[in-house]
Amino acid sequence: MACTSALAADPVRIGWIGPLTGPSADFGVPMLNGAKLAVDEINAAGGYMGRPLELIIKDDTGVPDVGLARSKELVTEKVTATVGFCNTGVAMKSLDVFQNSKTPLIVPCATGTPITEKYPAPESYIFRTSARDAIQAPFVVEDIVSRGWTKVAVFADTTAYGEAGLNDVIKALAAKNLKPAHVARFALGVKDLSSELKAAQTAGAQVIFSYTVGPENAVIARDRQALGWKVPQVGAWPLSFPFFIDGAKEAAEGALMAQTFIAEPSNERRRAFLSAYGRKYKVTRISVPMAAAQAYDTVYLLTYAVLGIRNADLSGPSVKAALENIPRIYYGVTATHQQPFTKEDKDAVSSNMLVMGMVKNGAVTFAYPEDKTKNLFVQRKK
Repeated sequence: MACTSALAADPVRIGWIGPLTGPSADFGVPMLNGAKLAVDEINAAGGYMGRPLELIIKDDTGVPDVGLARSKELVTEKVTATVGFCNTGVAMKSLDVFQNSKTPLIVPCATGTPITEKYPAPESYIFRTSARDAIQAPFVVEDIVSRGWTKVAVFADTTAYGEAGLNDVIKALAAKNLKPAHVARFALGVKDLSSELKAAQTAGAQVIFSYTVGPENAVIARDRQALGWKVPQVGAWPLSFPFFIDGAKEAAEGALMAQTFIAEPSNERRRAFLSAYGRKYKVTRISVPMAAAQAYDTVYLLTYAVLGIRNADLSGPSVKAALENIPRIYYGVTATHQQPFTKEDKDAVSSNMLVMGMVKNGAVTFAYPEDKTKNLFVQRKK
């Protein structure tokens, strides 16, 4: 009997992997904090059948080879599932580790479209709760075209993230019978993009669509401002990062980006999350709110899945099947999740869950009043 009780108290080990050091720590740290906040709440409510959840934390430093090594460690340490990855290139390098070991991976931050396309959906152990670029890019293109901007310059870095994002923007423009007015590629760490911006200006671009995760977004904004070229900058969610907002300062004002979560207490769920996060980590501002909120929701979705496993079989195939058949509705911070995953669909976010954010006075708010109203009601997947 004592042996059974000890077994029942053994923690459920959940892997966590992301950048806690290095340039991407700005969104790796809130991703971890959101996950830890959820684990604390779930454990306070009894965990899984009396067993507490335990995060096994690995720092991938934002470097693909480091991420690969840390991923192998997680599998060796026999985690039930893993929540992880901020960077598309780091994730892509490690996907085989999780797939081949049949260890479910849920990606709460990295948005590169290929992440959930590498394996056929029915066999795939790779799930995602962030908005893939294949829906972010068309969402932003739809917005800019509705504003009358049809001559689009695309600035994309040369990482796997930039490459995939560029392809998604080109496809989204093609769906509107448009082609980029100018395409600029650049390596991470670039300090001057004025010549590429001049070329885009000469091409008659009305808007700059940037695809990069680091300070290069701010380089684009500052160099555009230095040229005196008054065109808007738009992009995917990295335009909400401190690298851009704090790095570009006034040059960031008015920038537009796709968001799943804006850190305003627009309903009770979001108010409670923001309040709990602020108390736990003693902050008034989350560096990347989407990373924190999506990781928080991810841990809850994983818990809802395993709570459906009544025979305590937490093997990889069992957890995969549970994720594909979550029986309960999860009223989350970023969305209301009703069957977020199926055997045929491993992406939990659909385009109706997105809103357009805008940088205003050094923070991200809603670009449209109607989005703020819509955001009172948490969206469900379509």
